[in-house]
Amino acid sequence: MRKKFHALKKIRIRQSWNKYNLYNLSRQRPQNVNRTFFQQKWAAKSLTRAYHGEQIREKPWQRMFRPHMPSVVPMDHVYLAKNDGSEQAAGRGSGADKDPSDKSRMKRINRTPYTNMVYAPIERRLDTAIFRALFASSTRQARQFVVHGSVRVNGKKMIYPGYLLNPGDMFQVEPERVLFATGAGKNKDERRAGRVMAKKAISIKSDDVDETNRTATATATEEGSDGSANPPSAPPEDPKKTLKSLLVQARTILSNPSDNLSAKRKQDLRAFQQTVKRTLSRSSSSTPTTITDSLDAELQELTSKLTLADQNTTQQQEQSKNEDFSYADKEALQAALREVRENPVDSTKPYATPWRPRDYMSAFAFIPRFLEVNQNICSAVYLRHPVARPGQGEVPTPFATETNQLAFTWYLRRR
Repeated sequence: MRKKFHALKKIRIRQSWNKYNLYNLSRQRPQNVNRTFFQQKWAAKSLTRAYHGEQIREKPWQRMFRPHMPSVVPMDHVYLAKNDGSEQAAGRGSGADKDPSDKSRMKRINRTPYTNMVYAPIERRLDTAIFRALFASSTRQARQFVVHGSVRVNGKKMIYPGYLLNPGDMFQVEPERVLFATGAGKNKDERRAGRVMAKKAISIKSDDVDETNRTATATATEEGSDGSANPPSAPPEDPKKTLKSLLVQARTILSNPSDNLSAKRKQDLRAFQQTVKRTLSRSSSSTPTTITDSLDAELQELTSKLTLADQNTTQQQEQSKNEDFSYADKEALQAALREVRENPVDSTKPYATPWRPRDYMSAFAFIPRFLEVNQNICSAVYLRHPVARPGQGEVPTPFATETNQLAFTWYLRRR
């Protein structure tokens, strides 16, 4: 980013959520009319281009500029259903006067801001659409997401920020990028905690590598030693008998009536039974001792979980007798647990956790009508091209209609 992108001395409004940009928006004033017409057009062009497509060079934008302004005129369907239009010509040329007391004919019609559509072609660009969909905090950040391969258009990776969207195109941004762009930044303590966690992860990884190397070295040493002096090992136990005993133990646990046995534990035991049956159905040569050992360990783990679950249920029952929680307390506790599960604290993330919106975001949090956004999956659909309507233009702009009109006049004479 160039120096003084958000200058305070010379006001330049940008497509950004920066706090200095918000301050410049509050300081915006109308143009000085004591200038020549050429100076007014040049100043309006300079102001509007700093906001609309400042990442685009002037020559490519002049090629994108179109003199026609897309607009629509809404029709009153109730009036069209009642009349065929012949009453508009009734009495024409015969001196008939309209009734001045008829208030229905004095309905105010809002002006259509056609000149606000000067920069409508820029809204088709992929980087601008990502910024409008609230997936990035600035157009430049959206451009970076596209170049780095974090954006897909219609399911395919798109690395060109200037790609022009067509009606019906769907674009999607990686959720982690969106969380980073729209989330609050870390403070000093959170950054320090992140560095500590990264160092711990590196040390644990290095320890695991050293332990693996030592184990491999010890195994190679044992294999290289002379094995003739070792006494003959006892004949191994039949794996089939071991598997059958494990199956009998599992059936015994399931057959015992126990109200404290949860449905999850029963499901685990039934899955264990199915595994043992599949292993028994194989031939004896394909049932090594390692499989029986692993199944034995799995059964022991299940039984230990069952005993722990029984102890926990009894403790919970005793605690519930001594402590009585109100309905509001239980609801608050469930909400807190749900918040911890869905939005946990993770020091390894590049943004503050639990996630929260970044500062000064509310002033820029709006979505234009030509986009359909789904924040849950970080995707949006470009429905149609923006148009002008009576009273509003669908191209978001912080400038007045007169300023956009001067900019349109500047580019119109340049064509």
